[in-house]
Amino acid sequence: MRLLIAMLTLPLALPAAAQTARFAFDRAAEGHVLVAPDARYDAARGYGWEDAGRFSVKLPEGNYRVTLVLGGKQAAETTVKAEARRLMLEAVRTPAGRTVTRSFVVNIRTPQLPPPPENAPGGTAVRLPEGEAGTATWDDRLTLEFLGASRHVSRIAIEPADVPTVYLVGDSTVTDQRAEPAASWGQMLPRFLDDGVAVANHAKSGETLKSFLTGLRLDKALSRMRKGDVLLIQFGHNDQKAQWPQTYADPVRTFPAWLRAYVAEARRRGATPVLVTSPERRNFDDAGRIKPSHGDYPDAVRRVAREDGVALIDLTPMSVTFYEALGPARAPLAFNDGGKDRTHHNNYGAYELAHMVASQLGAAVPAIAQHVVPEARSYDPARPLAPEQFALPASGLRSDRRPEGN
Repeated sequence: MRLLIAMLTLPLALPAAAQTARFAFDRAAEGHVLVAPDARYDAARGYGWEDAGRFSVKLPEGNYRVTLVLGGKQAAETTVKAEARRLMLEAVRTPAGRTVTRSFVVNIRTPQLPPPPENAPGGTAVRLPEGEAGTATWDDRLTLEFLGASRHVSRIAIEPADVPTVYLVGDSTVTDQRAEPAASWGQMLPRFLDDGVAVANHAKSGETLKSFLTGLRLDKALSRMRKGDVLLIQFGHNDQKAQWPQTYADPVRTFPAWLRAYVAEARRRGATPVLVTSPERRNFDDAGRIKPSHGDYPDAVRRVAREDGVALIDLTPMSVTFYEALGPARAPLAFNDGGKDRTHHNNYGAYELAHMVASQLGAAVPAIAQHVVPEARSYDPARPLAPEQFALPASGLRSDRRPEGN
């Protein structure tokens, strides 16, 4: 009876005040809502299964600490992703009859913006293109995906989390790619951080410094940014396209000026900006060396970092070393579309790039260094994990659509 009462009185959306929503999946537990495997998500009820592997809870936007009890009667290995395939926990093993508790923080958001004052320019929502609205990145719920042939999640607790947030702004090489087999380093980054920090990935395929601003995406990130947060800024892939005249930014004048505007906006809010150079494209010459494709843009990023005293994560040379370490024959194993794509990565490539970023994050922002997990605090791109040794369960979300931007 107490369990039934809890099911009827559970708040459909946690308010700002600290409350905890608790769910059980394999057996009744005191203070938990028991959720059947066939309890489909219902907006009025506020929780349920999206499909056999994805569980959602209706919540206001913000940061939430998710605490999972993993394991049960049988030996299990569980991988957990959140929202649009953000990797949160990787291959957590539990022996038969044992459980383990793991926690992480998930950032969720909606497109809505605080309305501007009367007669002031702006907008009330991010300008999402057709097909992006209502996706896991922009809906009104927190979604968890449980993966692995022997996965087992026993219980979940979800509560608001007051922690620093690492905001990511950038293009298709950073964004949360929504479906397999594509992946980007931004959606792998949470795997390398503990539950004392959140990752809010606002990056979007095809974006430039200009379009990210005019689409009100920067406004959305800034609307919740506060002192102690971090803003990672990586653009250049699309900004360099002179054939896109409305968003082209030359590397000598306009591109550095736009970067400085992003830096200034972060600093105005007490956040720490970090500039990131773009990962290279996979174009080898006859000698087995990567041919640069970004022109003067990486140097423009480095110059702004040097002249304005901004922390820098120089991902361009690290990615080159990574590809050359694999060599022309094996480097395609790090890329989308079976290696046909020379710009966008698969799970393995994105995972290795995220490891590179995480290894530099503590030096860039000492205040959050303690939240980089110990195994991620160093990385040698000349000695990457062999692609044959990488195993990450694929999400149930798949697509044949090529990511935007090149």
